[in-house]
Amino acid sequence: MHDIRPLLSNNDFPAIFRKPLEILQINLGYLCNLSCVHCHVNAGPKRTEMMGDDTLAQVLAFAEAANIHTLDLTGGAPEMHPQFQYLVREARAKGIKVIDRCNLTILEEPDFAGFAEFLAEQQVEIVASLPCYLQENVDKQRGKGVFQNSLAALQRLNRLGYGQPDSRLQLNLVFNPQEAVLPPDQINLEHAYKQHLYQHYGIVFNRLFAIANMPIQRFGSMLVSQGRFEDYLSLLRNSFRAENLAGLMCLNTISIDWQGYVYDCDFNQMLAMPLAATAEPRPHISELNTLALHGAVIATAAHCYGCTAGQGSSCGGALDAHKQ
Repeated sequence: MHDIRPLLSNNDFPAIFRKPLEILQINLGYLCNLSCVHCHVNAGPKRTEMMGDDTLAQVLAFAEAANIHTLDLTGGAPEMHPQFQYLVREARAKGIKVIDRCNLTILEEPDFAGFAEFLAEQQVEIVASLPCYLQENVDKQRGKGVFQNSLAALQRLNRLGYGQPDSRLQLNLVFNPQEAVLPPDQINLEHAYKQHLYQHYGIVFNRLFAIANMPIQRFGSMLVSQGRFEDYLSLLRNSFRAENLAGLMCLNTISIDWQGYVYDCDFNQMLAMPLAATAEPRPHISELNTLALHGAVIATAAHCYGCTAGQGSSCGGALDAHKQ
C-alpha cells in the first residue's frame, strides 16, 4: 500500500469553516465481509480494529450533550460490530436519526439473519452500496456473487417496506465509478437505475447517491501503481466548482474513528489528518468541546477537490442535486 498523504500536500484548496455541528459519522471498525477495489477505508475480512464499549458510551454521551440529530454509522461493515444493535437502539431512544451505510451482502450472511428486520423496526435509514445495476460491473469491483446477494438483500428490504411509496423507511443506493473518472449526472443515472432494477428485478428505492472515488487508501494506491494518480488528481482540480463549497458535508459533520479520535471528515480520518479546530494533535470525542468547533477552519488537502469537482460529491450524493 502506497503512502498517499505526501502526494496530496501541494494544497491550494480554498479555506472552509465549520457551521453548527449536527451529524456524527462514526467508523465502528474496519472489519468487512468484502474487500472492494474502490474502498477508501481499506476494509476487509482480516481487519481486527473495532470500537470499544467505553468509546461507544462516550459517543452516545457526546451526541446527547451536543444535541446531535444524526448518527451516520460506517465501517467496514458497521453491522459486524457486536454492539451495533445496542448503539442503534440507544440512539433511537434518544430521538436521534440513524443512518446505516450498508454493503447489502451482509444482510444475506447466515450470522446476520434478522438484521434487515431490526433495521426496519428501528426505522434506520439505509444507504446501500450498489456501484452499478449490471452484474458484470458489480462483481468486477466488489467480488464474484456480490451482485446476486445485493439483489436478494434489496428485495428483502423492499418486502419490509424500504423504498416503497409512502413508506417512512428510506432506502438510498450509492454509485461509485468503475474507473478514475467523475460520476455521471446523478439525476439521469438515478432514472436509469430505477428503470432497470424495477423492470428486471422488481426492486424500488428512494434516491441514488453518485459519489466520486477519493484518491486515497486502496483506490489511491491502485492509481499510483498504474501511474494514473497525478492524472486523476488533475481531473479533480480542473473540475473544481466554487459553488459546491457551501454544500460540503464537513461543514456540519465530524468523523470519529474506531478509537474515538475526531477528524474533520471520513477521508481525513483515513489520511490521519487531525481535526483543525483544536490544538490537540489528535483530539478524542471524550474531550471535545463543541464551542471550539463552530466557525473553526477545516483541515484540507488536495483530495478535497474530489468533493467539489463537477456536480460535487458527498456522503449524500451529488451536491448539485441538493439545490434542485
